[in-house]
Amino acid sequence: MATRRTIHVALAVISRQGRYLICRRRAGAFLGGYWEFPGGKCEPGESWETCLRRELKEELGLAVTALKPFTRLRHRYKAATITFNVFQCRIARGTPRPLDAQALRWVTPGQLRRYRFPPANRPLLAILSGRLSGPQRRGIIASLNEGG
Repeated sequence: MATRRTIHVALAVISRQGRYLICRRRAGAFLGGYWEFPGGKCEPGESWETCLRRELKEELGLAVTALKPFTRLRHRYKAATITFNVFQCRIARGTPRPLDAQALRWVTPGQLRRYRFPPANRPLLAILSGRLSGPQRRGIIASLNEGG
């Protein structure tokens, strides 16, 4: 039996005036056309924070500050298991531009469900849209983080 590879991804939850920044993946990419939170894969030996700062600069032309750990998620796709470290961030410099995305949007928590996100984002969407809070949220996050 083959060992499933694990990919480590750092994600940013960037909010402004009650809205979250989301990005649309380019057509032709894995999950092309889906919406996602900005971020990307960690390079070997790269810390989560360094990865996120690099990805946000490359993808959006942003420098961020106040990288505060928010949650950790794990999702199994057929080809790999993805481990996500999610951080709340503030923009320090720059205006978001879709350098490596098809489009950007600032959306309210209630609008998140109108966009098609990858299955791995479902728990995060439930938390940010207010559909999952308190003990429910802690239980889901604990089960998602087991072993991770």
